[in-house]
Amino acid sequence: MRVLVIGSGAREHALCTALAADPAVERLVCAPGNAGIAAVAQIEPVKPTDPYAVAALARQVEADLVVIGPEAPLMAGVADMVREEGVPVFGPDAAAARIEGSKSFAKAVMSAARVPTAESRTCDDPQQVEAALDLFGAPYVVKADGLAAGKGVVVTDDRAVALAHAEDCGRVVIEEYLDGPEVSLFVITDGSAAVPLLPAQDFKRIGDDDTGPNTGGMGAYTPLAWLPGGTIDQVMKDVVTPTLNDLASRGTPFVGVLYVGLAITTRGPRVIEFNARFGDPETQVVLAMLETPLAGLLNAAATGTLAAHPPLRWRDGAAVTVVMASAGYPGTPRTGDVITGADQPGVLHAATVRNDAGDLATSGGRVLSVTATGDDLAAARAGAYAKVEQITFEGAQYRSDIAAKAEAGEITLG
Repeated sequence: MRVLVIGSGAREHALCTALAADPAVERLVCAPGNAGIAAVAQIEPVKPTDPYAVAALARQVEADLVVIGPEAPLMAGVADMVREEGVPVFGPDAAAARIEGSKSFAKAVMSAARVPTAESRTCDDPQQVEAALDLFGAPYVVKADGLAAGKGVVVTDDRAVALAHAEDCGRVVIEEYLDGPEVSLFVITDGSAAVPLLPAQDFKRIGDDDTGPNTGGMGAYTPLAWLPGGTIDQVMKDVVTPTLNDLASRGTPFVGVLYVGLAITTRGPRVIEFNARFGDPETQVVLAMLETPLAGLLNAAATGTLAAHPPLRWRDGAAVTVVMASAGYPGTPRTGDVITGADQPGVLHAATVRNDAGDLATSGGRVLSVTATGDDLAAARAGAYAKVEQITFEGAQYRSDIAAKAEAGEITLG
């Protein structure tokens, strides 16, 4: 099988690593890729949001399967264009990807499908914002309506901060605060059949103990020993199936991975958000635990044959990833800092390049996802942080508490 992966982050590095390990994959290409992905795949400098360029590349490499990693190419219609070329695509069309691209559209789908979620209001002007903040009270939850690279959400007790975020974003969705720990669930689907992957938990705040501003994600772990039994079956029944049915009824069947962001509240699971692609950094730990060959699974979804795919197999133990970010992140990141010690198994690249001297250097905010597996969560955490300690670049930031509460058994549902 010849596979083309679209994207350039640690999520795509994780996808390429898993695909490269699949004996069915005879050729692996990634566009545009990064310095780490170059070790496992052929790199092509194609703009990922250009549907015509991606479709042309798919023809050029004679791809049997195109896997689209980030959300922006999906919203740009890349999957639509490649499908018009007759190439199977893992990723939804632009119309279905609106479930991530528009928070208000996602809320409309959830309402029609009777999905348990937070009450919300879509606001287009300051008066509507003020009224919604009054209605729901603190903590205030303000979400940019469109794509925001994982950083469009503010949760705060400070009304001034909430108002400022709403003003910066323009159109926003304001909703009631959901208590309880958060869970990320990836569901592979061909638009009809649906298969859940291991649930994971990620850490959005930049600082330990969930302090500081939101980021695209500073680390993750799986599995979740504290998650009540039957939760995933309940989410599949109450959330995933009705959502997929509603999208199909709109003439926009969803093919790819539906990311279900959940709050496990005292009243049961509630949907925080949907995404139309694998989450980052959760993908790094989930794929580290997947024993089933990845190419066949993604191809089954892309070709409408998922119902016939064998049950998934998972490795024993646990996985943890720790994100190392550059100085200045999540504001304006500093770039060009030389990285040492990253040549280790499980170190997945997000924002790296080779400089003129051939050294590995930072090129963006989240630089590396340092990932390890172990017999249990404690071993996986120890392995990940042991690798982190061997990696250096000036101004490096990372959290020291990824999965610490889970390891200590301190996560409760209320």
